[in-house]
This record gives sequence, C-alpha cells and structure tokens, in this order.
Amino acid sequence: MSAEALELPPSSLPGPGFGGPHGTGVVALRLAVVTAGYGSRVALEEISFEVDRGSLLAVIGPNGAGKSTLLRVLAGLLRPIAGQVQVFGAPAGANARRIAYMPQSELVDWEFPVSAGDVVMMGRYPRLGIGRGPGREDHERVRQALATVGMAHACDRQIGTLSGGQRRRIFLARALAADPDLYLLDEPVTGVDATTQEDLMDVLEAEARAGKTVVATTHDLLCAAERFQEALLLNRRIVAHGPANLVRDQELLARTYGGHVLVLPGRAGELLAIDDAHHDQPPPGERHVRPAAEP
Repeated sequence: MSAEALELPPSSLPGPGFGGPHGTGVVALRLAVVTAGYGSRVALEEISFEVDRGSLLAVIGPNGAGKSTLLRVLAGLLRPIAGQVQVFGAPAGANARRIAYMPQSELVDWEFPVSAGDVVMMGRYPRLGIGRGPGREDHERVRQALATVGMAHACDRQIGTLSGGQRRRIFLARALAADPDLYLLDEPVTGVDATTQEDLMDVLEAEARAGKTVVATTHDLLCAAERFQEALLLNRRIVAHGPANLVRDQELLARTYGGHVLVLPGRAGELLAIDDAHHDQPPPGERHVRPAAEP
C-alpha cells in the first residue's frame, strides 16, 4: 500500500446493524504490493490489504479505478504483474471451487432458449466433474437459491423474458448455488429498483453472517455506508480501507474521485455522493468539494 493510503481497523466502527463474525482474525484475502493491468496499461498499482472471513466489503471508486480488475485478480482470472495474492492461504485461482465470481456485464444471448433455472444450475457445474450430470442435491441447491432471491416462480421462464432486476437476482442465485466461501460481485445492485436492492443486500448480509466473505463493487455510497461493514476506496492505488463510514468522509472521497463531490441527505444524516456529470457550477442545493492542492 502506498504511504498516502489510510488504513483503519474495520472492527473499530462496525457497519450499521451488522453482527457477523468479522474481526476473528481469520484472513480470507491477502494482497501484498500487487500491480496488475492489461498489456502496457496498468490498472492497479502496489495494492496491499487484507480481508477477514465473514467480511462484507464495498469497493468504491470512479470508472477506470481498477475495481473490476481487482475482482479478476482475486478470482485468479488475471495474473498480476507484480506482488502476491493469497485467497484462503493459497495463490489466487487455486481454490476456484470456493469462489463465485459475478462480472458486471454478463455475456448472455437473451434470445437463447435457456431458462432461469438452467442459468442458476451453471453455478453447480464446477462441482459436477467431467461426465457427471446434476443430481438430486444439485437440483435442491438450485431450488433453494431461487427461493432465497425471491425467484422460485421463474425457474422455467426463458432468461430473456425477465426484467433487468430479475436477471440480477438470477445471477446472484447462480452464485449462491455454487455454495462458495467467497463472493466476488461486480456491481451486483446497480440498475435495480430499491426493493430489489434491499432484497439482494439482505441475502449478502446473511451470507456474511454465515461466515462467507463478500467483496462487491458499487457506485452507491448510501448503500455502501448503510449495508456494508467495510469500504475500500480505490483509484488505481488504495486511498483508504476501513469501516464503511469512510464513504462519508469528504476529503477521502475527493481524493478517490478527483472531482466534484455532492452532499446529499441520507437516512443516517448527511451523506456524500459523486457527481459524474462534473458540473462547472453546482445546481442549487448542491455543494461541490474539490481535493485540496498538494503542498
């Protein structure tokens, strides 16, 4: 981690209403001075942090900050240029069956005649082995996963007939069906209605309480502050890592986003959100904060 990064113990300020097993000292993820990218383009620089088992971690940062790259590195899908990555004490990728990875953009042909239940069953494939079809336990896992996300009624529906929010529920059910110890989720609640967001976060909180580790990227600061336990503020390098209330810190957000920061009301008081439009002049009622000049 760079010398400028702020590292706070997440146990010093638990997320609202969270009572999971975090803080036991059992490390699930460990990154040491990791640099990663694509060809000559570096997306992450000297990233170092640890995450305990049972954590619910929100990864926050602007577009292009390296959030999706971080998940790919943790999943073992992208080998870092430098540094070390350990997942459950082994190199990334060595424990693939213990990981459920949900990318932000699902490459799905929505016209393909596959049902929601078929998509969820894909989460069981790594456990089936070569030449083995789904058995009774696999079908039961699929049924339970669909019920957990409130989509049991849609098991036989063609995936393309579902709404965007319903599809997100199905993809989370696919992750649940894998019965992983680690969830790596890229924007799992982006573009869904408020009810769906609350329902999906309830599922993720329950998984964390059960000792599963959840790492999810999000642009929703209100959700990060109120529903997650930890936050990792990222812009190629780590700006800060600690309790979820870090996302309420104007200075840290200004350093993370390098642009305007809007002050918006939240249920727990004043909350900050990011202005992606980068207005030259703030509209009435908005207060923009810029990073302080470097000395």
